[in-house]
Amino acid sequence: MPKDVITEADEQQIVAAIAEAEKNTSGEIRVHIENNCKGPVLDRATEVFAELHMHETQGRNGVLFYVALLDHQFAILGDAGINAIVPEHFWEDVTAKVISHFKEKRYAQGLSEGILMAGEQLKAHFPYNQKGDLNELKDDISFGE
Repeated sequence: MPKDVITEADEQQIVAAIAEAEKNTSGEIRVHIENNCKGPVLDRATEVFAELHMHETQGRNGVLFYVALLDHQFAILGDAGINAIVPEHFWEDVTAKVISHFKEKRYAQGLSEGILMAGEQLKAHFPYNQKGDLNELKDDISFGE
């Protein structure tokens, strides 16, 4: 189980990073962690993106951090709204930051830093709208097998 690797303290750190990143944006960030990646990593991340209804955000500005711990697979998937406006190589830069921590088994630190980087882009392009802006997706981590 991924919960054998991700401690309760790790989970709290990651959820706090999501809350911080979403504080000034209408964007939505989710993290999904499982042990094994069933198929190519981007295909699996796309499946999880759909399962979590991330494509249903009003601004099409959801971002998924997908992790398969035992298979050493990682992907970031942004919806159409955010992908259209992030700088070139942005997702690659975030991925490099996250993976640099993963190599040292600092999963929570890597995810937290990547989430905050994504949050900065979301804040710049999808600012928080105080009139009726809802947290459209849960901030907790979803876990697979």
